[in-house]
Amino acid sequence: MSPAEEEKSLPLPERWPRASKFALSACAAAVAELVTFPLDLTKTRLQIQGETAVRRDGGAAGQAAPYRGMLRTAAGIVQEEGLGKLWQGATPAVYRHIVYSGVRMVAYEHLRDSVLRRAEDKTFPLWKAVVGGMSAGAIGQFFASPTDLVKVQMQMEGKRKLEGKPLRFRGVHHAFLKILSEGGIRGLWAGWVPNVQRAALVNMGDLTTYDSVKHFLLLNTSLVDNSVTHSVSSVCSGLVAAVLGTPADVVKTRIMNQPRDKQGRGLLYKSSMDCLIQTVQGEGFMSLYKGFIPTWMRMAPWSLVFWLTYEQVRRICGVRSF
Repeated sequence: MSPAEEEKSLPLPERWPRASKFALSACAAAVAELVTFPLDLTKTRLQIQGETAVRRDGGAAGQAAPYRGMLRTAAGIVQEEGLGKLWQGATPAVYRHIVYSGVRMVAYEHLRDSVLRRAEDKTFPLWKAVVGGMSAGAIGQFFASPTDLVKVQMQMEGKRKLEGKPLRFRGVHHAFLKILSEGGIRGLWAGWVPNVQRAALVNMGDLTTYDSVKHFLLLNTSLVDNSVTHSVSSVCSGLVAAVLGTPADVVKTRIMNQPRDKQGRGLLYKSSMDCLIQTVQGEGFMSLYKGFIPTWMRMAPWSLVFWLTYEQVRRICGVRSF
């Protein structure tokens, strides 16, 4: 059998390993995103509430926020906008995770196995895992930033309607086209700096923690590579990711949701650092953890659903365990 014929006879995951891993991680991420999306919407609404820059720019400073806390925010959305609005913005969110999760998972495995070179006994120093996780998250988020921008802005459409403001978008594709026409290519990457910073921190918590905890358990306990090990690792990764990523997520959400001029420049914040300073000065340090509970409550099940789905799909398709 010739080399060409032998290559064709190989299973698809062996012929195109990176493309296969991209597709598998994208599928797992889409499932996890749809299951946990209402918590992401709630988190976004909480992060915008009480925004001092908006009040100073002409908002109603004296009006109380319509929702306080995760449960009342979610209940308010259902009562005033309808149950279906809990999934408003889900389409660009799924688009985002197809790009983001696909790129970050492939990038991390490449960095771990080929660049940073994990040992043959599967040991991988923590500092290398941190470098790999942060780098993979930053790369994946940079490519996915336009879809994240559309997701954030569409999640706020229901609130705009309740406030009597005109809706900005008719749908996902209209949102992309409108942002592109108003701000150009640069407009699609509005807020990409805090977005990438957040992704790097979240992945240091998610990928690094999952990989480190999983292989620590396999090497130092009687646990084997099964769903129990995957579940314990994913719960740990979700908690660490929420703690590290929430402040950057608040900044990212506010920068992405702010109004912009014709050149695509923000009218409320000059940069992510300016947003951070204004938020802390106007609302206190703990405002950086607005939406932490729904963020954590979302990241924990998101990580659980994603990693269990991803590991099982890899196994079914003949790809070795992560």
